[in-house]
Amino acid sequence: MQGFSRLFIAAALIIGLMAMPVLAGNNQSVGDAIKQFITSGQTTLGHTSDDQKLFQIFTFYQGRSFKPIWTRDNGAKTKAKVLLTYLKNAADQGLNPADYSIPDIEQRITSTNPEVLAELDLLLSTVFVDYAQDLSTGRVVPSEVNSDIHLSPSGTGPLTVIDGAEQAADLGPYIHSLAPKSPRYWRMVDALARYRKIAAQGGWPKVAAGPTLKPGMSSDRVPVLRLRLSAEGDLAQTADLTSKTYDDGLKAAVEHFQMRNGIKADGIVGPETLGEINVPVGDRINQLVVNMERRRWMTEDPGKRFVFVNLADQELKVVEMLGEREKTIHTARLVVGKPFHSTPVFTKKMRYVVFNPYWNVPSSIANKEYLPELRQNPAALQRLNIRLLTTSGTEVDPFSVDWNAVTRVPYRLRQDSGDKNALGHIKFMFPNKYNVYIHDTPSKSLFSKDSRFYSHGCMRVQYPEQLAEVLLGPQGWTMNQIKAQVDSGQQRIVDLKEPVPVYVTYLTAWVDKDGTVNFRRDVYGRDKILEAALITK
Repeated sequence: MQGFSRLFIAAALIIGLMAMPVLAGNNQSVGDAIKQFITSGQTTLGHTSDDQKLFQIFTFYQGRSFKPIWTRDNGAKTKAKVLLTYLKNAADQGLNPADYSIPDIEQRITSTNPEVLAELDLLLSTVFVDYAQDLSTGRVVPSEVNSDIHLSPSGTGPLTVIDGAEQAADLGPYIHSLAPKSPRYWRMVDALARYRKIAAQGGWPKVAAGPTLKPGMSSDRVPVLRLRLSAEGDLAQTADLTSKTYDDGLKAAVEHFQMRNGIKADGIVGPETLGEINVPVGDRINQLVVNMERRRWMTEDPGKRFVFVNLADQELKVVEMLGEREKTIHTARLVVGKPFHSTPVFTKKMRYVVFNPYWNVPSSIANKEYLPELRQNPAALQRLNIRLLTTSGTEVDPFSVDWNAVTRVPYRLRQDSGDKNALGHIKFMFPNKYNVYIHDTPSKSLFSKDSRFYSHGCMRVQYPEQLAEVLLGPQGWTMNQIKAQVDSGQQRIVDLKEPVPVYVTYLTAWVDKDGTVNFRRDVYGRDKILEAALITK
């Protein structure tokens, strides 16, 4: 493995490997060979290039006097063969078997030569550490793949992982325990198998372009549409797949397809619906793999109550954990960042709610959007109740400034609370360096749209008063009190007695409890970036 040669001498000096005797007893020949390999640096195995990871692996062997983990003097143990089987089937988990040195393992797995078995033992340990990490926390570091992803998943260290494999009476259940425990992840594993089966059977047919297909019509394209919808289960296999009539049963199948693809469920196959229908099965498989990787980045313990935001779905949920079961207690549509103002992915704790907030206009908006308006008319912002303030808070008359002489707004812009305020009447604060939060909005009409990528990065929420009731209800707040506070027009900050985690995610594929597979368009282009990173890993 890359990095072995660099590390051998340093490891020997640091932990005194040369002075450590091998314990007498069974498997001494393989143990002697492992010690020789580690201390001499005479071999390179596998793909691992992480010196720290290798050092920990060598430390583990040193601590057990170089006793082999996966082999005996007479050959490979059963757990070595079990691991090889799991590595070969890594694609079932959305992983890449090519990452795990399978040919090198197969070359050695039947040997009884002590030196070859020593190579095999070291190889299996290093590969297992890589596989365990990929399975539990993901194949890539999210923030290194995309600067808009601010997550740092951490998993079990190499020493613990290898020790777990050594202690496991049955390796299979132990490997299973390393994967995400969420049912959401395992439903995606099942869906991936389904879609790969569809691909193996030739995929699904493409529906030819043509006039919009509507209920009541008869068309030669309808039987193809029926076949296409039956492939994913939107149309029952028992339905007549040869009929050219667009009947009520087909309309219901189209509506179901539209619903799970985030399209207005009108039962009409127009250009948007046709485009999603004709996405190849291979693309859907890649989409599932990419989103399984994202699932591995998520924490195993989200908390007793949390806010879950899916930017790709433009939706928010408040979830309570009842034991190991999730219960969604509130849902709302969101308006999220435009593609060129994309909302980042991150996790923070919501700590307080602000009623009737001010809006401190970000400098980017002040300079790019409001400065041109001020140059045309110094009173332009007064209709929006936006004031100019010095750093000390003194108000400035906009007519006192020669706007054509400045290249940047030299003052702070603040919008007073009220019906015109860009934040609406309530904002939900989880302090973060991205200056992104959840808030109300005066632009309610946007919530009726299927695509709601309109903001500068913040998340505008539908039903803010209901969200406030859900979050503040445990502290005794009623809907009447919330409405009264809003109607007062007075700014008020209410701390949450128990901060609530907010998980801002970007999932373009997921599976519901009933097995329905949902897909969303990759508006931010993040699927393509992650898919490329997984290919080049």
